[in-house]
Amino acid sequence: MSKRIISLSLVFLLTIATLLGCATNNNGGTNQAGSNEEQPNEEQSSGVVNLYTSRHYETDQELYKVFEEQTGIKVNVVEGKGDELMERLNIEGEATEADVFITADAGNLHAAKESGLLQAIESDVISNNIPDKLRDDENHWFGITKRARVIVYAKDRVDPAELSTYEALTESDWNKRLVVRSSDNMYNISLLASFIDIMGEEAATEWAQGIVNNMARDPQGGDRDQAKAVVAGEADVAIMNTYYIGGMLNSEDAEEVKVAENVGIFFPNQDTTGTHINVSAAGVTKHAKNKDNAIKFIEFLSSEEAQEKFASANFEYPANPNVEPAELLKSWGDFKEQDIDLSVLGQNQQQAIRIFNQVGWK
Repeated sequence: MSKRIISLSLVFLLTIATLLGCATNNNGGTNQAGSNEEQPNEEQSSGVVNLYTSRHYETDQELYKVFEEQTGIKVNVVEGKGDELMERLNIEGEATEADVFITADAGNLHAAKESGLLQAIESDVISNNIPDKLRDDENHWFGITKRARVIVYAKDRVDPAELSTYEALTESDWNKRLVVRSSDNMYNISLLASFIDIMGEEAATEWAQGIVNNMARDPQGGDRDQAKAVVAGEADVAIMNTYYIGGMLNSEDAEEVKVAENVGIFFPNQDTTGTHINVSAAGVTKHAKNKDNAIKFIEFLSSEEAQEKFASANFEYPANPNVEPAELLKSWGDFKEQDIDLSVLGQNQQQAIRIFNQVGWK
């Protein structure tokens, strides 16, 4: 081979190497030339975590900033409704940018898991921070906050001594005195799913039918609307999540504050099976490109620092048992929780929907 040919070959190889180097610098260097195997650049993978979340609270945004400051990992946030984000994950498939998925309700997280949208992870930090019953039994999702579904009553018309259990709300004493959200609401689906686990399908069906019989009106609106209906005299009791009352008491809307001040909170089934709880939870997506960062992010959300923020600002109960609830929640008193694995809320979801349809819960 002539020296000229050798020289040209060297120039060609150097040119190719330079081009590859530029591509790596400009695009993060996710792949090597001629290879289909993903090989993330270390600098890129340590710098970002992409989040799909149905939560829309200022507190959450503040926590993301704290995480960024502590780790140098940028949190990119896409917000939307839980079912819409799950559909987006499903459509995007392997091409998704999402690393972490956060939404409310264990039933939703179970659906995401069953649809193959999440992956199992191992983290001693998360396992130590979050109790077994508040996370998926195969580590696909982990609770980060709790909310209790309670009985809310009109202070001027109902003596709390009249209240006892969810089951008692089906008795004739409460005929046309109860309001609650529709049957397609995930909080109600999970509530009934918990009853299927605790009392069996037949008794759960009887409970749902009894609630329908005692409704003061057809279901309409969200949880806040149920409290407003009670104060307006349309009903005497409602089934609601606690954090809505906390939010209303601290609302900038004077009317919402007034409504919340005129209702009381009762934790049902304290002498029997306990009050129903649910969670907001986080999981690592099946096709996360920044898995290590995703795990670090969920570890942070489960930490005492983040949990205290959730508790103090959002009026949710901390999932980490080492963190105390906010003072407002403490003022409502301690309560006994249902002793069930929250994974059953997803496992019994379709059965609960069938029961709602069967009894005519609109």
